Order: sequence, then C-alpha cells, then structure tokens
Amino acid sequence: MSPKVFFVTGTSTGFGAEYVKKIIAEGDHAIATARNSSKLEKPEGATDKNYLAVDLDVTKKDSIDAAFKKAIEKFGRLDVVVNNAGYGLAGEFESLSDDQIRKQMEVNFFGLIDVTRKALESMREQSPQGGVIQQVTSIGGQRGVPFFSIYCASKWAVEGYTEALSKELKPEWGIKLTCIEPGGFRTDWAGRSMEFGTKQTAYDHLDAKKSMEERNGTQAGDPKKGARCMYELAVMDEPPLRCVIGTDAYAGINEKLDQYRENVKKFEKLSTSTDVDGYKAPS
Repeated sequence: MSPKVFFVTGTSTGFGAEYVKKIIAEGDHAIATARNSSKLEKPEGATDKNYLAVDLDVTKKDSIDAAFKKAIEKFGRLDVVVNNAGYGLAGEFESLSDDQIRKQMEVNFFGLIDVTRKALESMREQSPQGGVIQQVTSIGGQRGVPFFSIYCASKWAVEGYTEALSKELKPEWGIKLTCIEPGGFRTDWAGRSMEFGTKQTAYDHLDAKKSMEERNGTQAGDPKKGARCMYELAVMDEPPLRCVIGTDAYAGINEKLDQYRENVKKFEKLSTSTDVDGYKAPS
C-alpha cells in the first residue's frame, strides 16, 4: 500500500507536532505547516522524501494557496488534510475586545473553512479522487465552557459547518469529514499559547488567568496518545463525522446528551404545538 500524504496545519507544538511524528513513524508522508516553518523541529525519521515543512498563515488565502501548491508539487496528491491550527481566547465575554473576538473567529473558523475549501478542490481534482478532512474542534464545540464563550462559538461554528458540508458532497468524490473533539490535554493550549481578555470588576467571582494556571499541566490527556487517535481516525475506511478524544470529553459529551434528551422531552408538548391544523408531514 502506498504511503498516505498528510497536510497538517499548526504543527509547531501540541497535537500538530505529535501528529507529524506519528505520521512519519507510520511510514507515511507529512507536510508540516506553521506561520514560520523554519522553526519546526524535524521529526525522527523525516527525510526530503517523506517530509516537507511549509509556511502557512491560515488567515491569508494567498498563503494557503502557496502551501497547497508546494505540497502537491512535491507529493502529487493529498490524502488527509488536518485543520489543527487554532488557539484559545479566555476571559469573561465582557472582558474581550472586538479585535480579540474577530481574531479568534478568523483563525479558528474562517481560516479553517478557507483551508477546507482548498482541500475539497484538491481532493476532487486528483486521481483517484478522495481523502479525509479532519477538523480539530473541541469538547467546547459541543458544550459551553466558562471563560470560553467566543472560543466555543468558533468551535460550534466549525461543527455546524462541517455537518452541513458532509451532506453536500457527492459520495463518488470519496471525501470524508471528521470533527475531532479533544478534552483537556497537556499541550501549550492552556499555557503560553492562550490569550486573555482585560479583567472586568463586575466579574469578581471569576478569574480566568488563575483558573487556567491551575489547569495547565494537570489535564488528563497525553498529546502523543491524542495524536495516535487522530491518526487512527484518518486511516479508517469509514471515519465518523464526530469523535471525542479524552476521558473528560467522553464524560462531558454523555452528560450533554443526557441533558439534551431530558430538555427536549420536557418541552415536547410545547415544541409540537405549532403545526397548521390538519398538517401532515411528507412521507
């Protein structure tokens, strides 16, 4: 079987860095991208034949186009595109500036959809057609988390976008989509990579920085094991539309599902009281 070609965004640290190591260790080919790819650490076993480091700023379409062009020129095709680039913006909603909010959405959502658009074009045009697009979202893309209103908004946006997109693609294109929803992992996400709002006195009952400092380094998840899960999802014949990774994410999604079902059932009478008299649903 020929090696698969992986294109991964945000590979300077955390999941991205570990994922590239896993790809190379499995005998596949990796395009590792970062805003400054010259600072990337070349993984063990990487050579000019199986590894390419490329500059990529997901907020700039010309940068996306250039990175895809270099990747395809070198390897001929892309089998897996991993939208991993992103960061956490923390703080009470009212502590966040307009610029911070827009930047969060530009990177976590708009950058992701621009990379996805390019991935779809490439996978549809190559021969044979097909591939896997992985969206690294978060358990925060399925449930609201204090301090992360806009971060969660960006991840919920990705989840809804990807689910809708999955219903638009022709089966014969062979393009699969998966939202990967991590819980807490011991990456730089809650450390130096995180941005914070300006503390508001009205929210004296909350302290985002203190909470994140206490959390950083104590999370359940091992990034190396998380990257292994991501790789396994990428090489499945029929990957799922969604998959949580992490024991905390697994517990969290089950709690959310229970709450959803309870709430929907509680208001069933109200929810189903609005049809036009005599209306019958199409069969």
